[in-house]
Amino acid sequence: MSQVFVCGLGAVSSAGWGIPALRAAVEKNEPPSPTAHARPGWDKPLWFRAVPAPAMRPGYLTHPRLRRASAIAQYTVAAGLEAVGEDASRVQAGALRLSIIVCVMAGSVSYSRRLYEEILKDPATASPLIFPETVFNAPASHLAAYLNTNAACYTLVGDDGTFLQGLALAAEWLSEDGSDGCLVIGAEETDWTISDAMRLFQRQAVHSGGAGALYLQRHQPPPPAVEIAGITDAFTFTRSQRREEAAQRMRAQLPGGAPNELLCLGIQGLPRADAAETAAWQDWAGARRMPKAILGEAFAASAALQCVVACDALRRGEFAAANVSVVGANQQAIGARFATLHASSGL
Repeated sequence: MSQVFVCGLGAVSSAGWGIPALRAAVEKNEPPSPTAHARPGWDKPLWFRAVPAPAMRPGYLTHPRLRRASAIAQYTVAAGLEAVGEDASRVQAGALRLSIIVCVMAGSVSYSRRLYEEILKDPATASPLIFPETVFNAPASHLAAYLNTNAACYTLVGDDGTFLQGLALAAEWLSEDGSDGCLVIGAEETDWTISDAMRLFQRQAVHSGGAGALYLQRHQPPPPAVEIAGITDAFTFTRSQRREEAAQRMRAQLPGGAPNELLCLGIQGLPRADAAETAAWQDWAGARRMPKAILGEAFAASAALQCVVACDALRRGEFAAANVSVVGANQQAIGARFATLHASSGL
């Protein structure tokens, strides 16, 4: 994989809205305070790291498709527009063909939960206005409608590693000259149902939401240009291949670390949950960053934010190259390599 460049970045996280808020949180290495979330039938609340309200109401929410949009759709649009930047007007005018890939795991769960609650209370009065927001493709559809793009618009559903598969798919589309640019977004939202489900598997994990976006083109941006140097195979978790083995095989396809290189890990600071990934990268010689340990567990959004953190550091000249490691929630181990043009790809 080569000649696919990261031309823009966008982020919404528990640290706030925008790249500066994400960067500041990672640099300070201070997790935002968790927020209590009531669980019906329980006296004790569940805890998660909430995405704070934006400082100002975004103007795009006046668009007819976004007036009742779910939180995940709002995060998707915000991160996507930040990444596309000034090119948004060109897309809306039909002067730039933009494809969209949105990657999710839980998806629009809060509206789904709300719809089922209304149906259980009284099917005759359940609001049909909620239903469109329950489908997995709603965030991607809203963003495509806002940007007025008629290029390919996909939603990939899987675990954290699906975001890196989305990057690989975007690179394939660009190589086939099917579009001028591709926006790849990983997004999730918070809800008590997800926090409760996580508690069954990782009692100490803290759920979160948000979105991360990478805007890709084959046109080389001004220096320092960041290139997708490679994406590993996806090594699935099976009865014959445990997480530990999958993580090691993913690690083997990425180059070893150097002092001027960065590793963005997907670990949470929980020894048992992090064991496979920690063991795979114990010999890394460069710098390390762990956005998920700061921002909380947001599945596809977490993997996207790992890539955003890595690419932001490269664009700022902090490192020559960066590896991103994702050992997903329940499906696969997969990694990616980003590099500035003067650095060796390693893949």
